[in-house]
Amino acid sequence: MAMKYIIGMDGGGTKTRCIIADLDGKALYECTGGPSNFLIIGMKAASKNIFSLIKQCVNKLKIDYNNIYIVLIGTAGAGRKNDALKFEKGFKDYLKEKNIVLKKLIVESDAKVALEAAFPGRPGCILIAGTGSIIMGKDSAGNFYRAGGFGRYLGDEGSGYILGKKALIAAAKEYDGRGTATIITKMLKERFKINSPEDLISEIYHKEFDIASAAPLLLEAAELKDPAALKIIDEEIEELLAHLKAMLAKINTPELNTALAGSLLDKDNIYSRRLKEKLRELPSIKLTIPEKAPVEGAVLLAKAYLSQKIDQNKQNVKKG
Repeated sequence: MAMKYIIGMDGGGTKTRCIIADLDGKALYECTGGPSNFLIIGMKAASKNIFSLIKQCVNKLKIDYNNIYIVLIGTAGAGRKNDALKFEKGFKDYLKEKNIVLKKLIVESDAKVALEAAFPGRPGCILIAGTGSIIMGKDSAGNFYRAGGFGRYLGDEGSGYILGKKALIAAAKEYDGRGTATIITKMLKERFKINSPEDLISEIYHKEFDIASAAPLLLEAAELKDPAALKIIDEEIEELLAHLKAMLAKINTPELNTALAGSLLDKDNIYSRRLKEKLRELPSIKLTIPEKAPVEGAVLLAKAYLSQKIDQNKQNVKKG
């Protein structure tokens, strides 16, 4: 009898990690590919990147697509059910063009797979701040909750996008004389050749400047005690604390196991340090190191779906 396989993926705006495992969840091969946030790069590009990883697994293990019993894609952009279903359909249409059918395909948010990785089979919450931001939690009964995750137009507070945007606004205000002098303006000149208000406007509105790429400059300026940068950082830390307080109210527990994730929080920098200092003032929050990597969480969720350990009625994530 041919072996059966599970594929789990964790993707975002910059890359996607993939693991193919046996039905016990034992990883057999891991690979990395391009981004899979379809809301940012589009359905076709995201589908192409996802398929290339599945194909790589198939070729590496020398198996047929029929041997894959479930593919679970955890990706940024799939935080809302309608968006997840839209990508699921879009990817199936992409596969249909290649005459490939997968036995079972599930699209979940990257936050959900990261949560399962941090707390496999047990309650807790994960606060994620990378290019975007969201907090997701689950209680002892297996109910899922979320706060934030409204995207760059309505939310993403405390994220790299918002930090970058505020850094650029600080420079614009300095150019105009509406704000204080900031090191950020000098850094923009050195790193991005932005020498004037006209350059700034041109980069943002005509050259598709990556706004989140200004976030590292903000962190660097804050390390140098730049007042404008420190003010922005403190403002956005308060926003992340508001996410945590909202989750505490939703789960209603005296102690909430909390993991931090995302490119801004899982590294040692002034932003993550100052956030952790603030968290020490909240006795209900217990900081915990994630038990597994998010891509492993995707495999765990896929395994649970396959063995029907996940109650389908509990899959609609609660906002309140």
